[in-house]
Amino acid sequence: MSASAAEPGKAAADGGVASFDDHDDRGILRGIQNYLHTNPAAVPLIVLILSLTAFGILLGGKLFSAFTLTLILQQVAIVGIVGAAQTLVILTAGIDLSVGAILVLTSVIMGQFTFRYGMPPALAIVCGIAVGALCGFINGWLISRMKLPPFIVTLGTWQIFLAINFIYSANETIRSQDIDAQAPILKFFANDIRFGGAVLTFGVMAMVILVLLLWYVLNYTAWGRHVYAVGDDPEASDLAGVSTSKVLLQVYTLAGIICAFGGWVLIGRVGAISPTSGGFANIESVTAVVIGGISLFGGRGSILGMIFGALIVGLFSLGLRMLGTDPQYTYMMIGVLIIAAVAIDQWIRKVAG
Repeated sequence: MSASAAEPGKAAADGGVASFDDHDDRGILRGIQNYLHTNPAAVPLIVLILSLTAFGILLGGKLFSAFTLTLILQQVAIVGIVGAAQTLVILTAGIDLSVGAILVLTSVIMGQFTFRYGMPPALAIVCGIAVGALCGFINGWLISRMKLPPFIVTLGTWQIFLAINFIYSANETIRSQDIDAQAPILKFFANDIRFGGAVLTFGVMAMVILVLLLWYVLNYTAWGRHVYAVGDDPEASDLAGVSTSKVLLQVYTLAGIICAFGGWVLIGRVGAISPTSGGFANIESVTAVVIGGISLFGGRGSILGMIFGALIVGLFSLGLRMLGTDPQYTYMMIGVLIIAAVAIDQWIRKVAG
């Protein structure tokens, strides 16, 4: 009798321990999810560190030379700049498929205004940036005022800007030696600083400064908070006195300006002005943003995560190339990372929301 009475007590005790352990596990899991929710750049940073470690082991330390590490930075400079523009847009729950076309069109404008019309190169650069602002304004006006879907609008303007680029340039490439002889300022961002084997181009430094500036603006200014608020809940933002339409117009216009600045940097990176350069910048920028932990649903993410995402892509591209693998494996791994990043974002949103 006493033995049988003891069994239920034991079962209850066992059940109590199991319940406690289960509750404890859920508490730890929720703590991790809440941390990742409040620190969205943590996941891509962890992936970047693990990837550096893995490739460092596989390559026998060759990866960690100053030249190789700065080479990765050079390769992602354009993606980082265009990704900064894409970050602003995606934080508002939008998307800009025209960033690559704006990038190339503005670089062509800078070159053609200089060589075709004899305009002073500095003024041609200003005109190129103005064209980028106009392109971004058109996107923003159609989305904020006409209430058209960002995907459809920028898909259309991508085709339009790209067609203008090819028609206006007549598929003409301006050679590097011509730029060096007549307008070296167009290749300003190709200049570099060298120390201990490291090669830091002005383009890389421009990317870092731009990202840090936008990080500060997004985190410590009222305008930055409005960007996040519009992406998180536009209706609540309107009720709180934030002009959603105004913010969207400003974001897309600023994105166009940043892409135009990227067009100037692109000239230094490529060394020439070609209407076909930077053609995949739109896809690469979205890739960097998604892998960087910025939610495609808007309102959550860090621009620092975007840079980590760009570096991850650059690291995989260079690391696999150094290992002598087929380039297709790079695309496959990046595809896996994109799907994993979206899955993690959904997981964090579901539990922490």
